[in-house]
Amino acid sequence: MNKITTLVFVRRGHEILLGMKKRGFGEGRWNGFGGKIEPGETELEGIKRELLEESGLVGNSFEEIAHLYFDFESTPDTIDCTVFWCDDYSGEPIETEEMRPQWFKANELPYQEMWTDDKFWIPLVLEGQKLDATFHFKNLSELGEYTITPRTI
Repeated sequence: MNKITTLVFVRRGHEILLGMKKRGFGEGRWNGFGGKIEPGETELEGIKRELLEESGLVGNSFEEIAHLYFDFESTPDTIDCTVFWCDDYSGEPIETEEMRPQWFKANELPYQEMWTDDKFWIPLVLEGQKLDATFHFKNLSELGEYTITPRTI
């Protein structure tokens, strides 16, 4: 089954807000905020809802930075994920049932406690690149082949 998802990274100056996933898919890993698009929802509506539910923040504007596609040998499910920056938001991050938010310096992200693929593509978007990428996981923690293609537009 192809899951259509979104992911947003909130920025504050030279800091990135990550959330420690407390339950479900990705539990025990730092990540941005996001999840599945609900039926009838646009990507924008979905990312705003997920950001509010997982961090308490209201996103006012979003910039698309990447499109990621994931498949896993251990399951027939695939994940089709659009990734955004959010620099314009209101509120203060709060811990929720699903995530515990924490600010990190952009050059000190805890890659060893994030998804394996993050260390390959996040540094590129931090440099200002936009990209498309495909990641093939042998299981939920072992990354196999991957391709990253910078966008030229």
